[in-house]
Amino acid sequence: MTTTRKNMLPPGLVNNLQEVLLSRKGGNSDNEKNDEQRKKSEAIGDSTETSTSASDENDNSKPVVLVTNGEGMDSLGLVYLVQALVCSGLYNVHVCAPQLDKSVSGHSVTVRETITVAQSEIEGATAYEVSGTTVDCVSLALSGALFSSSKPLLVISGINRGSSCGHHMFYSSVVAGAREALICGVPSLSISLNWKREESQESDFKDAVAVCLPLITAAIRDIEKGVFPKSCFLNIEIPTSPSSNKGFKLTKQSTWRSAPNWLAVSANRHPASAAHFMSNQQSLGLQLAQLSRDASAAGAARRITTQRQNVEVESVGAVKSDNKVKKYFRLEFINKEQEDADEDLDFKALDNGFVAVTPISLCPQIESDIRTSASDWISGVLKEEQ
Repeated sequence: MTTTRKNMLPPGLVNNLQEVLLSRKGGNSDNEKNDEQRKKSEAIGDSTETSTSASDENDNSKPVVLVTNGEGMDSLGLVYLVQALVCSGLYNVHVCAPQLDKSVSGHSVTVRETITVAQSEIEGATAYEVSGTTVDCVSLALSGALFSSSKPLLVISGINRGSSCGHHMFYSSVVAGAREALICGVPSLSISLNWKREESQESDFKDAVAVCLPLITAAIRDIEKGVFPKSCFLNIEIPTSPSSNKGFKLTKQSTWRSAPNWLAVSANRHPASAAHFMSNQQSLGLQLAQLSRDASAAGAARRITTQRQNVEVESVGAVKSDNKVKKYFRLEFINKEQEDADEDLDFKALDNGFVAVTPISLCPQIESDIRTSASDWISGVLKEEQ
């Protein structure tokens, strides 16, 4: 069952969630043949040029849906989601995503530096890959400088490989993509799959799409009716086995996060000149370091096919003097044992097998007792200064 306690959603959307739950199909994709991974062609044309063929396919009577993510254009979560939206025939699908993996980059933007944009071949969609961050992608796509058509009705960021619950939302680029859309005044969703090593498989992304697609449809319908919430975006967390989920549950953002653990690394393993990878165990997903800013789309596609690994954030700054001693560290995130918690918290509902749907506001309300405590402290300090 869904819960409506302490949530920011209007009754209309709650009813839609209940309808989605009742009408949801099991998502039996285990018997389907595995699709061959989409091969990308070389990026072509000027970065500001719009594909003629894609423009011809656009039907002005259809709403525009913009898809982005944090893991790059080749991420299976994005590929399967875009395929499903295109195959529905209901939307004009625009895609603007990072060229390479930009996971765990938070709400970072690229300033004092030029980003590059190249067309990407995705059948049925107008797509661009960007050398910048997820927030760069959303900001550029909504600026009117890249896409010639009107602003999208909905922005979807995902599907991310790895949970973005709790305080991980502050690190998550997939959540940041949805947040940036809301800042720009466009309704948005961020979607993540609770990927677990040695348990999850690539076909789970197809099941995750099947699970969240009815909710996307309901959101678009309510946006057109003017009843979708305007003060928040929705963060959707899909459990590890999407096809056997227990249904949708309205949840609250928790304060949970994995424990950071910095490990000293032997200097002889990481010479300063070596190219290196960034990654994150909670993964917040596979991190591919940008080996060169002008790397081709084909090169990115080849790298994304390599086996996904745990994240390593390494300190390997250039040596300025032979007299200086350098130290090397790697950041790992360790899953903490979770104590008993409120069943309505995002990570708890996700662990219990629910699809956790959490409203995230740009201006979270501060609890009255916290506000009072802070006010008393500030008043006391000001009196002391006087």
